[in-house]
Amino acid sequence: MATNYWPLLGIALVVIGFALRFNPLMVVVGAAVVTGLLAGIDIIGVVEALGKAFNDNRYISVTWIILPVIGLLERHGLQQRARSVIESVRGATMGKLLVIYLGFRQITAALGMKDIGGHPQAVRPLVAPMAEAAAEKSHGELQPEDREKVLAMSAATDNVGLFFGEDIFFAIASILLIQGVFESYGYPLTPLELSVWAIPTAICAFLIHSWRINALDRSLGRRTP
Repeated sequence: MATNYWPLLGIALVVIGFALRFNPLMVVVGAAVVTGLLAGIDIIGVVEALGKAFNDNRYISVTWIILPVIGLLERHGLQQRARSVIESVRGATMGKLLVIYLGFRQITAALGMKDIGGHPQAVRPLVAPMAEAAAEKSHGELQPEDREKVLAMSAATDNVGLFFGEDIFFAIASILLIQGVFESYGYPLTPLELSVWAIPTAICAFLIHSWRINALDRSLGRRTP
């Protein structure tokens, strides 16, 4: 039986939508609907699958608890305290700080604690201000575009650490999805086998992103007057 490659068009739609800066939620939902229809699933089945995925993975109550707490802490100077702490540490640099956070994020995600970090609860109130303070401590006043690069690298560090760390934890949805895809093509693999082979990828991701972090730190030193 011929393989149907049309469902892969959904990936192209995601890339094009993000490149054109469309609303991410609309892009993902639209790509999911197109992929389901091209795979031969009727529109009702696609909507049911989207509804089930949302219902199984919703954390609305947790969000309502976390966000007000973070907002209250920020209002009372959490970011300023984070900056002052890193400024008092001798030898602290943006590179060292983000590499340590990258390793922490990967290790905790590999142990199944993928929600221990994250953009709203860790990067925005703590990691980004500390990285910014460390960069200013090493290189002086930052230009606006350099400041944005430091903040973006802080967010990217969280993304890389989580993405390449969570696949080492064999009891996670992504591993089960990969297992199902391989099994459908006649390659029966256990979740543990997939997790073991995710370790070299995680190590490579750590080394490559650590190099990117330190490269940015060095470039700030060359560009700051």
